Amino acid sequence: MTTMNTPPLNGTDKLLRSENENDDDLFKSAIDTTTNSVVNMADDDHMEEIISSNNTSKKELTMNNVSETLEDKLSFNENSSAEPSNDEARDQFIEISVTEANKIGEGMSSYVTYKVETKTNIGLFRRKSMSVHRRFSDFLGLHDKLTDKYLRSGRIIPPAPEKSVFGTTKVKISGSQADQSSSSTEFVEKRRSSLERYLRRTAAHSILRVDPDFRDFLEADGELPKATNTSALSGAGVKRFFNKFGETVNKITYKMDESEPWFDEKTNLLENIDVQLRKLHGSVEFLVLNRKELSIATSQFAKAAAVLSNREEHTGLSRAMAQLADVEEKIESVHNDQANSDFSILCELIKDYIALIGAVKDAFHERVKSYQHWQHSQMMLKKKRELKDRMEATGRSDKFETASQEVIEWEAKVSRCEEEFQKVSKVIKIEYEQFEKTRIKDFKLIVTSYLEALAQHQLQVMKHWQAFLPEAKAIN
Repeated sequence: MTTMNTPPLNGTDKLLRSENENDDDLFKSAIDTTTNSVVNMADDDHMEEIISSNNTSKKELTMNNVSETLEDKLSFNENSSAEPSNDEARDQFIEISVTEANKIGEGMSSYVTYKVETKTNIGLFRRKSMSVHRRFSDFLGLHDKLTDKYLRSGRIIPPAPEKSVFGTTKVKISGSQADQSSSSTEFVEKRRSSLERYLRRTAAHSILRVDPDFRDFLEADGELPKATNTSALSGAGVKRFFNKFGETVNKITYKMDESEPWFDEKTNLLENIDVQLRKLHGSVEFLVLNRKELSIATSQFAKAAAVLSNREEHTGLSRAMAQLADVEEKIESVHNDQANSDFSILCELIKDYIALIGAVKDAFHERVKSYQHWQHSQMMLKKKRELKDRMEATGRSDKFETASQEVIEWEAKVSRCEEEFQKVSKVIKIEYEQFEKTRIKDFKLIVTSYLEALAQHQLQVMKHWQAFLPEAKAIN
């Protein structure tokens, strides 16, 4: 096993620590109060989802699932979900951190595990403090399970970090820790940070945080069953690709006759935010690139000044040039730190929100799909009624009874589809309103952190030049 060193807390980690301390919740204004909605027995929509998810988990149990190390072993006991008092709800918390990364094996068969540490006092968890090791595919498998369970009902599922075949390959082919390139180490650190953000956003959701699969992910000892369906080249991966392609075509071609102005307004708003975020992300990437180039140019200037100081015969001027070279080296480090700060605070988090906007749009599309099912059921009911009328008019009693039964069945289907459509619409409104509240808080925090880092770096540059100024004035 090779332990991969991760660098000290960067801008992202500091920002995330601040997010956690302030309980800036992705789906609730405060993490401590979200559990109220989970255990609220009056909320039928929530309870149905949790009970349904546990029924699904029970069906998936096998003989190998019985031990503590395997998935879907935790069932949600409806009787144990008594609503806590307000004081208890305020005291509930869950803190998740992804710390060290370990490389297992060598060559293309190797993989990286990440240490996931959790602290919580939520009663549904078996322990208050947990520490497990998970592979990247485990994170993707968890996201797929949560999506399969809750997306159809209109829940906003935080997106898992994207795959990177190029970055993963670089890590696999790197040898021992001494041979690991800085780029592969940086890739692992960025992935660690993104995985931590993903888990925290999932834990912030009042429904997802108590899901049996999510709890197993955080507290089941040992390795989880390998999520083979997350591989892009697997049969499930290819099927998923074609399903996504079909969904994309459906989104483009199908236009729903929107009856609620709220959804029409929010859909247009999401599209505009998505476009603007992508433009902002491109601008920040360009800014980071230019700061990196400025850092390189400053380093080259420092080297040239150092060489010149060695060639200069005038003692005072030679000493000043040497001091100038030293100052430029320090400023080069500041420029590099600023570029990394721009990337971790702005670039990465804007990229995350682009993905989050995509998750919100996916939830909205589930409502469109529910509407399609409703319209299809109404169309089929109309046909069945016409068939029933023809059978009655022609006196074909043998076919009339069958047609009558089909009409009853499709009337029930229409009623169920309409009810599902209304339910999905209600859930999406709740999810979106909470998402909007937290989005505003998150961007306020991002901008504040960015400005603080920018001011700090500029202050460092100013101090370096102020220290050099007396040396420059001392040249005789």
